[in-house]
Amino acid sequence: MSSESLAPAQLGADDVAGIDRLRDTYSRLRTELAKVIIGQQRVIEELAITLFARGHALLVGVPGLAKTLLIRSLAQTLSLEFSRIQFTPDLMPMDITGTDILQDVPGGKRVFEFIKGPIFANIVLADEINRAPAKTQAALLEAMQEHKVTVMGDTYELQPPYFVLATQNPVEQEGTYPLPEAQLDRFMFFIEVDYPDRGEEIEIARSTTGEDPPALQSFLDGPQVLYYQELIRRVPVPEHVYEFAVDLVRATRPKLDESPDWLRPLVGWGAGPRAVQCLILGGKARAALAGRYMVQIEDVADVALPVLTHRVITTFHAESDGITSRDVIQRLLEERQSV
Repeated sequence: MSSESLAPAQLGADDVAGIDRLRDTYSRLRTELAKVIIGQQRVIEELAITLFARGHALLVGVPGLAKTLLIRSLAQTLSLEFSRIQFTPDLMPMDITGTDILQDVPGGKRVFEFIKGPIFANIVLADEINRAPAKTQAALLEAMQEHKVTVMGDTYELQPPYFVLATQNPVEQEGTYPLPEAQLDRFMFFIEVDYPDRGEEIEIARSTTGEDPPALQSFLDGPQVLYYQELIRRVPVPEHVYEFAVDLVRATRPKLDESPDWLRPLVGWGAGPRAVQCLILGGKARAALAGRYMVQIEDVADVALPVLTHRVITTFHAESDGITSRDVIQRLLEERQSV
């Protein structure tokens, strides 16, 4: 049976072929990253979903789990401009956005010229974002949301595709400025990077203490990324999948009748409407990366944890009992998928 006969009526032949190419591109991406990254397949999948869904991601994990290496390696497979910003307590907004500098010009005159900062790139790695003060965090988060930067009253557009990957160290809290919940909501995915298993760690020890790893090949450029981002938004979503996403998010809000009784003492604030948008877009991207032409409930359920973990705020009662937002979301998923 041909791929066209499996596709829904909403997708044309060109879009079907595009999804097939995206599936092959994703397979090649995983193969390239495997040259330098051992394991972390789930993290790679969530990064790819975020990229092609036109979102931003926050990676959280203890030091030494190759978060920075993974992001840098991802950038190497894309023919896009990449910049890395090391966030520190003394980092000011103009250090990342750029500033006007007085320059000499012919004729003996002096004029202000805007010098772009590292935020003007296609892929921006914001390393340890919680180490910078609130003003600097806000400057980055404004660029993420608006895709533009305002400096000294002048506005400068950021060129698409624009993809911010921030890292955060959950261990060291001294000298950090935790992101407020409203700013965390700007990140589509909250990606938790865990320790490798024993076999992967043995392979890490073997591969990183010998010869230099092979160079990664670039095989995706900006127009291709933009095309795939537009293509993913055309992936059809059945009505019952929309309902599943909305009902799941509404169940996280303790003041609504839709939330279960067990959840109300555990959750102070539930997820907002942006969570529904991220669930649907994440489901579309996951389906397309797998080469499927329609979103299923399983696609939405699979991205629920990275979408909702940082948007569901637990109470002190839950924290004292060792219950996390992930535990709450996981239980909600189990209940709703068993119906």
